[in-house]
Amino acid sequence: MVRANGAVSLRELARVVQTSEVTVRRDVRALEAEGLLDRRHGGAVLPGGFTRESGFPQKSHLATAEKTAIADLAASLVEEGEAIVVGAGTTTQELARRLARVPGLTVVTNSLLVAQALAHANRVEVVMTGGTLRGSNYALVGSGAEQSLQGLRVSRAFLSGSGLTAERGLSTSNMLSASVDRALVQAAAEVVVLADHTKLGTDTMFQTVPTDLITRLVTDEPPAHDDRAGTELQALADQGVQIAVTGGSGASDAGPGVDSVPQGRQQRRDVPLPGQRRNHGAGPGQQLRHAFLGEQPGERAARVADMRRR
Repeated sequence: MVRANGAVSLRELARVVQTSEVTVRRDVRALEAEGLLDRRHGGAVLPGGFTRESGFPQKSHLATAEKTAIADLAASLVEEGEAIVVGAGTTTQELARRLARVPGLTVVTNSLLVAQALAHANRVEVVMTGGTLRGSNYALVGSGAEQSLQGLRVSRAFLSGSGLTAERGLSTSNMLSASVDRALVQAAAEVVVLADHTKLGTDTMFQTVPTDLITRLVTDEPPAHDDRAGTELQALADQGVQIAVTGGSGASDAGPGVDSVPQGRQQRRDVPLPGQRRNHGAGPGQQLRHAFLGEQPGERAARVADMRRR
């Protein structure tokens, strides 16, 4: 199946062989040890090291539930009348579908899929970069895209990628995509990375956003057995990245020490925002703080003000 499609999800494998995802995950791990495939994004791809990148049709079917929850939580960060940039990717496409409901929004993007999701939204202005179309992910790249972003300034950039580590930050497998993403970052006062737990601890060839430029990470709760993702999440928090975590599918997927979240609610875990960006004096034992979405505007403003004072 991997040879035929380039990638396959654990859920699809479990359905085809009529067994549990736990069993499939164990077998995929064994196949990876033999060099027959690589584990990526809640599934498996053909082995290709740092340089291989799955196409949009493959990525769109991987970790779909996680991407939906991440998009829901990320959309709650966007306020009416804001100007933002949204990069290319399947997770950012899900975000765009939710941004269509935010009035007065201006969205700058190099993604045809993001623009399509917002094309019929009332009171949402879409500004597209120039550039050369990259068909594998329906994104505009190259010098034309980068030049069109010069002189631009917006409040936030929402970006995805192929991998995220505390050591290198966000990375991708394609040089042209990485270059445009870096230009998007330069245009934004804050950078929000959208990455499901399968990308945590994964490193790919081209760095797009170093860790010290990432303001916030929106992700899902790593499963209890995924030590790599959990360790990477804490390492990112120790470096000052604010961590926003969706509620996941329930307490059975939560790691040790993580509060369960009632069905239908999103969980957000933030580290404090000291000053403008980072608290370089934070020790390695810094713990993630817990807060819930759904608070009243006044409560949220008070909490943000308190975080900044700290």
